[in-house]
Amino acid sequence: MQPTPTTTFNDTETVIECQHLWKIFGDRADAAMQAVQSQGLSKNEVRDRYNCVVGVQDASFSVGEGEVFCIMGLSGSGKSTLIRHVNRLIEPTFGKVLIEGQDINQLGAADLRSLRSTKIGMVFQNMALMPHRTVRDNVAYALEVRGMVRDERYVVANKAIRTVELEGWEECYPDELSGGMQQRVGLARAIAADPHILLMDEPFSALDPLIRRQLQDQFLHLAAEMKKTTLFITHDLDEAIRIGDRIAIMKDGALVQIGTPEEIVTEPSDEYVADFVAGISKLQLVTAQKVMQSIAVYEKTTGALDAERCPKARLDDNLDTLVNMSIDTDHPIIVVKGKEFAGVVTKRTLLRGIQGKTVQYEDTTN
Repeated sequence: MQPTPTTTFNDTETVIECQHLWKIFGDRADAAMQAVQSQGLSKNEVRDRYNCVVGVQDASFSVGEGEVFCIMGLSGSGKSTLIRHVNRLIEPTFGKVLIEGQDINQLGAADLRSLRSTKIGMVFQNMALMPHRTVRDNVAYALEVRGMVRDERYVVANKAIRTVELEGWEECYPDELSGGMQQRVGLARAIAADPHILLMDEPFSALDPLIRRQLQDQFLHLAAEMKKTTLFITHDLDEAIRIGDRIAIMKDGALVQIGTPEEIVTEPSDEYVADFVAGISKLQLVTAQKVMQSIAVYEKTTGALDAERCPKARLDDNLDTLVNMSIDTDHPIIVVKGKEFAGVVTKRTLLRGIQGKTVQYEDTTN
């Protein structure tokens, strides 16, 4: 198999790339993989013929510099299995994982340890904090393993603790902290190590909704400030939409769609994705660019624009902004790109946008 091209975030340099990644669990995994390649066996056929389980099937994607890439799926979809290939906690049955262009499956033991300790930070649902160590010593642990002297690593750890707003808790032990605070310690530990890549496997899923949202806000702030390339696993589409620059949706070990939150919501690739996004509010996600008609279509069907009286919006204004603009006017909204008119949003196209229908729907059904 030859790797297929994959797009990256805003055309930035690729940091993580998976090429046709497969993971089959079982004693006859290699034979099952050969049968998949030669005969095109399905997941169920692999189970029935070889008593093997397909955990990941033919996953290809890339993550750009500074991107937050969310992998979303239900329990058993393969998302946690997939992320564990990125730091080689799991060996693939077939395919490649490249970190900054380097095939990590070719690394020896020493180089792999170096990759994990210097380039990749991990934040999982179970923080695995060491109960006999204080918050500061937990946060500084990776630096201690690297051989950094105590005073220096404490300076770095204290800065990370302040970053996650746990100042004053440095000398406390994990059992003295709430669940949300323990998650912050885990995040601080990853930040203190200053990795290029963060792997986050459902880090907030066990928390109460309010605490979860607070930590999401804090993570979003840190992600924007520190520009870490992040692979974020979640089973919650609302969380994926809120956090991700792009989202990959998994089902039965396969990636069924990759796109921006707006693309996932407005252009679901199949019924499975459509069912997921059916209850998602479009107001904060969908932009004027998605729901605007061309001026030519508008004038052909409605008549000439009275541009002086029309409110003006930008391409990236969301539906919520457009609704507020349209409330006080009977005129359509003109969408502006630079000094040029790019399109028109009518009340009809705006309402269709709220329903999840885009301009393509309007232009073909008027």
